Amino acid sequence: MKILVCISHVPDTTSRIAFTDNNTKFDTKGVQFIIGPYDDYALARAIELKESTGATVTVLNVGLAETEPTIRKALAIGADDAIRVNAEPVDSFFVAAQIAAQAKAESYDLILMGRESIDYNSGVVHALVGTMLNIPAVSPVMKLDLDGNTVKMVREIEGGTEQVEAAMPLIAGCQEPIAEWKIPNMRGIMSARTKPLKVVPPVAVESGVKLQRFELPPPKGAVKLIPPDKVEELVHLLKTEAKVL
Repeated sequence: MKILVCISHVPDTTSRIAFTDNNTKFDTKGVQFIIGPYDDYALARAIELKESTGATVTVLNVGLAETEPTIRKALAIGADDAIRVNAEPVDSFFVAAQIAAQAKAESYDLILMGRESIDYNSGVVHALVGTMLNIPAVSPVMKLDLDGNTVKMVREIEGGTEQVEAAMPLIAGCQEPIAEWKIPNMRGIMSARTKPLKVVPPVAVESGVKLQRFELPPPKGAVKLIPPDKVEELVHLLKTEAKVL
């Protein structure tokens, strides 16, 4: 069985975000990048499946050369090889088209990725890839097990969960608690240096999105503390200042 895990290269949530060139470009200075946390769950489950079934695991990233340390970390965690599509991930459709092209060329049985990236949070790449490849795409998946060629999943829905079954090939957008994050050990880190990392050119895709500018959220306002015996004052402020009543 061949498993493809798609990983994103995203800023750590503790990084301070800033923009340059009149707020049209993301400023990467001083920013630490990591594997997307949801992608980390997908990778961890793929490694578990590799250990239990003997599957091969390939990681794929759409990004420029600066993403290679992130890819090497995924190899250190246990992936067998990696592909980097040498292009800036300009939007969800572009990224999905690159993933679909690689997946079609290699005929993977199972494609795992995070439910969304934590930078743009669009949560649509798995569905787009599924449409491009004409295979099922299920998200967000909290549990995933194999029964022969059938994939049994539990996905989160509003107010509860839903059990889903589908035959491979398929795509799953993963989230916790599908697996526990894995930390690379020294042996994995050393072996990752020599594992194959293939760099491929992107397929031609016309993007339908044009970036105009970034905007930071407004700064948080001052907090007003109202004593518990001043209910009328609280109601007045909610009506006149917060305007939520």
